[in-house]
Amino acid sequence: MITVQGVGLRFGGRKLFEDVNIKFTPGNCYGLIGANGAGKSTFLKILAGEIEPNKGEVQVASGQRIAMLKQDHFQYEEVPVLETVIMGHERLYDIMKEKDALYAKPDFSEEDGVRAAELEGEFAELNGWEAEAEAAQLLSGLGVSEEFHTRKMKDLEGNDKVKVLLAQALFGQPDILLLDEPTNHLDIQAVRWLEDFLLNFDNTVIVVSHDRHFLNTVCTHMADIDFGEIRLYVGNYDFWYESSQLALAMAKEKNKKLEEKRKQLETFIARFSAHKSKARQATSRKKMLEKLSLEDIKPSSRRYPFIHFEPEREAGNDLLRVEGLSKAVDGEKVLDNLRFTLNKGDKVAFVGPDGLAKTTLLQILAGKLEPDAGEVHWGITTSRSYFPKDHNAYFDGVDLNLVDWLRQYSPDPSETFVRGFLGRMLFSGDEVMKKAQVLSGGEKVRCMLARMMLSGANVLLLDEPTNHLDMESITALNKGLEEFPGTILFTSHDHQLIQTVANRIMEITPRGLVDKMTTYDEYLEDEALQEKVREMYL
Repeated sequence: MITVQGVGLRFGGRKLFEDVNIKFTPGNCYGLIGANGAGKSTFLKILAGEIEPNKGEVQVASGQRIAMLKQDHFQYEEVPVLETVIMGHERLYDIMKEKDALYAKPDFSEEDGVRAAELEGEFAELNGWEAEAEAAQLLSGLGVSEEFHTRKMKDLEGNDKVKVLLAQALFGQPDILLLDEPTNHLDIQAVRWLEDFLLNFDNTVIVVSHDRHFLNTVCTHMADIDFGEIRLYVGNYDFWYESSQLALAMAKEKNKKLEEKRKQLETFIARFSAHKSKARQATSRKKMLEKLSLEDIKPSSRRYPFIHFEPEREAGNDLLRVEGLSKAVDGEKVLDNLRFTLNKGDKVAFVGPDGLAKTTLLQILAGKLEPDAGEVHWGITTSRSYFPKDHNAYFDGVDLNLVDWLRQYSPDPSETFVRGFLGRMLFSGDEVMKKAQVLSGGEKVRCMLARMMLSGANVLLLDEPTNHLDMESITALNKGLEEFPGTILFTSHDHQLIQTVANRIMEITPRGLVDKMTTYDEYLEDEALQEKVREMYL
């Protein structure tokens, strides 16, 4: 258990937290959420003891061990992989090193023998004899091949280094586990393994993540940083979001009968209380949700962009035919004889580990790249708008303010209209006079989405549109794509976006296309289909 009492923190004149009082208890997983810059990672560092608050204190129950996911991927370059994982349990690792040093002494004394016996006892108590096996199991579960377990960290690719550091944090059943963006750079198999690991983890977990599906799957509570406070809510991210939006609507419509409001709240509680979680906690969490009163739900101060795609005209039934499409990049074939037909209303997610193949296919479909072989036939009633993964060319060296930048793509060039549209995308006041070339990554993405909305296209092509976006913008984009009445072809690493938007999954493999009309979860859970997919990678 970890208890936060009266914690406050300021950076310069800026207040991050004020008088935070929270207790994190074993058996629960807490999702720490908040707007960008709210202090999520900073609060984790306070809990870990890496940053001292200006006031208040963090108390950890006696004898309990805290483990935190490290972010420095180059810290252990000369250390073997298995050893790096075991270093996650500092005391156990120190014992192992001291033991090895003692037994290596040429003049091993009686005093050394007594010390060695003490160390062996503590080593056994800490389950030291199983340490290498546990470390290897964690690595394999996360997808680090056994051949690399005895290699040095410097021999690993960047994504595998991330997995090793995650295994290091998970190693040795820590009492309190602090995870800052643990799913970054993980493939879908590693994310699913981590979800299952945390669902079966008996101790306390506090996690920061932009992956809404991950938060919904593993979290029993949300710890929301807002208004300079941290408020604790029972339930997963979707429950927090829906209830906070309901509270906001209620605050705006105070004339509604209280009973009607309570019925709405009860509906949300019933819907989210049965969400997948640890079986032993499901009943207790439902009881906690049922105890919620209207006053327990608070509106959020978050600002969400308004993302809405409206096609100027409806597309006909003749949408898209792709015939024998092949393409090599830098001498290596990434697309080989792809064939498919797109139907009206299809929302297709292109999936698979080869990001270059997915990007290349979208570039060809968008007309930005010519195939080496094959043809793309778009229906004459289709109009298309494309969101490229690398969109810096739209901004680099462009000496225009935001109003003039967006005016290039607007059917109505008036400043009033363009300013209004920028306001919907959270650019207001003097912000609209910023130069396009100095925008942050997230601001550029919002501008590109505004450009797409103004196009009136009935087919949207999007390559990793959630990159650089905060949770609020991702949620708004998700809603906008769900409500779009046209056709969508997209790639994304956001599980929830794929699950809620796509009705058709296409996986690009070295041996061709796996094409299935289904949801993403059903696609992943279809064992026969997944066996076929694995065969196509061999």
